[in-house]
Amino acid sequence: MCYGLYTNSSIDQNKKIAASLANLAATLINPENIDIYINQGKSNEEYRSTREKLYEIKKNIDSIQYIYVYKIKKDGCHVVFDIDDSNINETKPGEIIPFDHAFSKYIPDLLAGKKIEPIISDETFGWLLTAYAPIYDKENICQCYVGIDISMAWLKEDAYKYIMNLLLIFVILLITILSISVLLANRGIINPINDIAYATSLYDFDSTTFNNLEKTLHGITSVKINTKDEIENLHHSFVSMVTRLFRSLKDIQDKNSTILQMQDALIISLADIVESRDKTTGLHIKKTAAYTKIIMHEMKRLGIYTDTLTNDFMRNVERSAPLHDIGKINVPDAILNKPTKLTPEEFDQMKSHTTIGGEIIKHIISTVPDPDYLYEAQNLATYHHEKWDGTGYPEGLAGDAIPLSARIMSVADVFDALVSTRSYKKGFPYETAFDIISQNSGSQFDPQIVTAFLHAKQKVIKVADHFEKMKD
Repeated sequence: MCYGLYTNSSIDQNKKIAASLANLAATLINPENIDIYINQGKSNEEYRSTREKLYEIKKNIDSIQYIYVYKIKKDGCHVVFDIDDSNINETKPGEIIPFDHAFSKYIPDLLAGKKIEPIISDETFGWLLTAYAPIYDKENICQCYVGIDISMAWLKEDAYKYIMNLLLIFVILLITILSISVLLANRGIINPINDIAYATSLYDFDSTTFNNLEKTLHGITSVKINTKDEIENLHHSFVSMVTRLFRSLKDIQDKNSTILQMQDALIISLADIVESRDKTTGLHIKKTAAYTKIIMHEMKRLGIYTDTLTNDFMRNVERSAPLHDIGKINVPDAILNKPTKLTPEEFDQMKSHTTIGGEIIKHIISTVPDPDYLYEAQNLATYHHEKWDGTGYPEGLAGDAIPLSARIMSVADVFDALVSTRSYKKGFPYETAFDIISQNSGSQFDPQIVTAFLHAKQKVIKVADHFEKMKD
């Protein structure tokens, strides 16, 4: 039963990860041009650009074995994209891949453009966990599916380790019970057992860091038992059990760390993809993230919004700051890179990146296993162009109704826009930019956040100079 629970939990976690990756990749595909992609393939510039974005995701996420886009028809899977590292085995657009047997019962749903649950199969391409994400056009018709394959080979190794640990624990418990029952009458064992019990009481099962666990392990293993009998053997077995448990905990911690690193890598990859399309912004996402961190630390030092500005809040905002402009992925290149003033219609399209970004992250939240930090990412993406006096967009929020993270990003975002040289303007001197931020305190910006920003002026300048040298 324990083994089944462990296996099912591991599989469920990886299903959620695969589904979230498929949904994220789906946001990169233009559903209106699927037939063009199939017919023209790499000769089409948009096809090449989209393929490169999909490749970046695969390259940055080690757990992805295959990533592809299929148009599902009755005769099989018509290849749109097939991302292969070597390009040697990559299937060409338009080729037809037969349905694997594991997918046979899902074919009616796939042909109907419905969502399906992640599938585990062991057929043509190996033992894989596959997640499909449908891509719908403007008429809400499914044009294709993004497929993400994650290898299941890890499950056998993890299951073996888990079973061995369970067996070890049961054996040690049995030995402990038998030894205590047989030898309790002998007073010579009381002190050794007390030493073991005391060392065990020092074990911190609530420790949240690997260093704390390592210290408690050292305390247990440092107990010296020299009775030359069953008690000493029991102690050795106990130390062996604790050491194995410690290693298992470290494995779990390493896996959790890997998942967090994977999510962060995905965030940076998506943000970089967006920024690479906008030729005017340079290192914008990195600079605004750095300014946001400086502002939050200065606010905490000055005692501003301390009820909200917890360590978790600051960590979540810092992790998700690169996603504040993710909605620009749906803004046409011609508008993003226009060297002259935008027309009212073009500006409306540009403004839509806030609501689009919020919707993209809302969709990610529904599929990511631990999405806490993404709630702040959603706030940042949706509301970083709101103004303190209520004249901003997309909702015209005012004052404290604007999420704190978005109010902080607003200051960082505008400052970087002021000091940066763009194709349509020269950057302002730092002092001029600080003056503009100060003049708009209480109208565009939260006055308390502006106070913290101006207090940290030298730190902001140091970061701005650092990124300016990187461009050189």
